[in-house]
Amino acid sequence: MKILMFTWEFPPLISGGLGMACYGMVKALLSQGIKIDLVLPTKELVYFPLRDEGDADTLPAVFIEPEKQIEYTRRAFTCLSERLEYIGVTTHPESYFNLSEIAEYSNLIKKHYELSEVTISEELELLKEMTAHLIGDEDLIRKVQEYTLRANRFAKILEYDLIHAHDWLTYPSGILTKQISHKPLIVHIHATEFDRAGGPGDPRIHKIEYIGMTYADKVIAVSQYTAQMIMSRYRIDSGKIRIIHNAFTLPETNLNNKKRIFIGPTILYLGRVTIQKGPDYFLDMAAKVLKVHPEARFILAGTGDMQRQILRRSASLNLKNRFLFTGFLNRKQVERILQAADIYVLPSVSEPFGISPLEAMSYGITAIISKQSGVAEIIHHAFKIDYWDVDLWAETINHLIENPEECRKIGIEGMKEVQRIQWDEAAEKIRQLYATTLSEFSEQRVE
Repeated sequence: MKILMFTWEFPPLISGGLGMACYGMVKALLSQGIKIDLVLPTKELVYFPLRDEGDADTLPAVFIEPEKQIEYTRRAFTCLSERLEYIGVTTHPESYFNLSEIAEYSNLIKKHYELSEVTISEELELLKEMTAHLIGDEDLIRKVQEYTLRANRFAKILEYDLIHAHDWLTYPSGILTKQISHKPLIVHIHATEFDRAGGPGDPRIHKIEYIGMTYADKVIAVSQYTAQMIMSRYRIDSGKIRIIHNAFTLPETNLNNKKRIFIGPTILYLGRVTIQKGPDYFLDMAAKVLKVHPEARFILAGTGDMQRQILRRSASLNLKNRFLFTGFLNRKQVERILQAADIYVLPSVSEPFGISPLEAMSYGITAIISKQSGVAEIIHHAFKIDYWDVDLWAETINHLIENPEECRKIGIEGMKEVQRIQWDEAAEKIRQLYATTLSEFSEQRVE
C-alpha cells in the first residue's frame, strides 16, 4: 500500500507538535510495510519517497524537474540539515505565529534581559542563546495556496492508493489531489481553529477545515475531545470520524542525563504562546508560587501571537529574571531545556491532544496538565487540573517543590507510563483505517 501524505511540519528542522506526531506516525507506518511519498512546504518542487524506517531520518528527496535532480545529486552535503536547507525546508513552524510581529518581539525580549539586572552567568547566557527569531512578511494563506497548486503536479505524476492530509494547511492539497486522482482522502485533525483561537478564529481557516472534513472519506481525530469538537462545531457525521490517539517517540536519554540550569526548582511551559495553551495562566501561577518560593524559576519556551502580551505582563507583575523567555527552540534546544526542568505545566484552555506532556514525562519530569486536554484521556501519572483554577495550580506546584522526593517518584512513574504509549499501536489502527477506507471506496465506485 502506498500513501501520498501532505503535512506542514516534519523533523529535523521543523519539530513542533504536528511535526513530532507525523514523524512518529510515519516511522511506525513504514515499519509495518506502508510506503509513503511525503510532501512538505519546500521552496523547491520536491517530494520525499519513504520506504523503510530509516528514510524518516534521512529524508531522501526527489526533484520533479530533471535538471534540479541532477544538480542535487551532484552536490556534496555534509549533513542532513544542509541538504534540507538547499531543498528549502524552513526552520520554524510558520503556523505558530504572526510573522510580522517577530522583529518587534525580538527587541522586546532583548530589553527584558537587559532590564532583569542580574549578573550574566553561563546559565543565563545559555538561555539567551536559545532565543530564535524569524523575520518575514509572507502571508500564510498565500503559501497554502502555492502549496496546493503544487499538489496538481504530484497528483498526476506519482502513484499512490490513498491520500493522507494533516491539519488545515494541507486540506486544499488533499482535496485537489482527490479530484484529480479519484483516490480516497483521509484528513487528520491535530487541532481545529476553535482550539487555536479560543473561538471561531479566522473564518478562512474555519472554512478550509469544514470543507476538508466534509470532502474527506474519513476523518481522524486525535482524541475523544477533538471528535466531540468536530461533531459539535463542524457538524461532521460521526460515522466518518475515527478516534486514534497520538503517541510518542522516546528520546535517547534517561534520568541520569539531568543537567540543571538553575540551582532552584525549575518549572517549564513548552509550547506555542497562544490563547489555546493558556500562557497567561502560567504567568498567574508563577506570580503566586514565587511569593512562597522565590528561589523557583519559571521558563516559557515557545513563540506565538501572545508572546508580546505575555512578555509585557510579566514585567507588570515584576517577575524579573525569575520568569525567563527562550523564544522558539529547535530540537536540540528542547532536549536541553527538558533535561533541566523539574515540573512541566500545560494549562491549555483547549487542547486536542498535546504531545509535549508525554515528551516532558519521558524525561522523568512531573507533569501538571489541563483537564481540558486530549492527552488527559490516556495518562494517569500526572496531575489534572481545570485550566482556570490558578490557585490549585499554584498549590500543586508549591507542594511538589516542598516535597522533592514525591515529585521525583511521580516523575519516574510517569516516565514508565510514557514508555508504553508508543506509535506502533496507533500506526496499526491507521493502517487498518487505510485498508477499510480503500475497500469501502472501491465498493462505492463499483456501485
